[in-house]
Amino acid sequence: MNAVLIASDEADARAAQAVEQHHAQLAGTLALKVESLAAVARAGRPLDHEVRADLVGWCRDELVPHALAEETTLYAAAAERPEARLLVEAMLAEHRVIVGLVEDLERVSDAVDAATLARALRAVFEVHLAKENDQVLPLLVAAPDVSVADLLGGMHELLGGSAHEAADEAAEGGCGSAGHACG
Repeated sequence: MNAVLIASDEADARAAQAVEQHHAQLAGTLALKVESLAAVARAGRPLDHEVRADLVGWCRDELVPHALAEETTLYAAAAERPEARLLVEAMLAEHRVIVGLVEDLERVSDAVDAATLARALRAVFEVHLAKENDQVLPLLVAAPDVSVADLLGGMHELLGGSAHEAADEAAEGGCGSAGHACG
């Protein structure tokens, strides 16, 4: 975890940890895919359409659905708090920027342009994740009237496989099994 979370209960602390782990997985995968595309440009080769399609496909299948799932869960809960309203609006705008960059990346035909767009996507996403991990999650887990574990229940799009299971177990008060983080 990037920030020290003071949670209203153990289930929320575990759910927040699962979200942060999933964010780290997303960021790592994005970084690898962006680097593959950048390597083509650095080598002076023409755009590798398969490498670009792999990045765009992953963004459409993983990254964008993750963002949309957050909008209906974490962001909706945070937006109800006056102190977070402007932050949530800014983060929703970042989601639109991310989607726009993916769309631009899908259309570009030059390797350098593709690498530039991919790096911009990565930079926006990393800044965005820092806000989620360091501002939105701490706000929500500290609120006694919000259950992050309940918000995330059944949200495969948001957490992915093992992180989703860890959040489910956290909501039930249990500890994750092998490969799951427990506080």
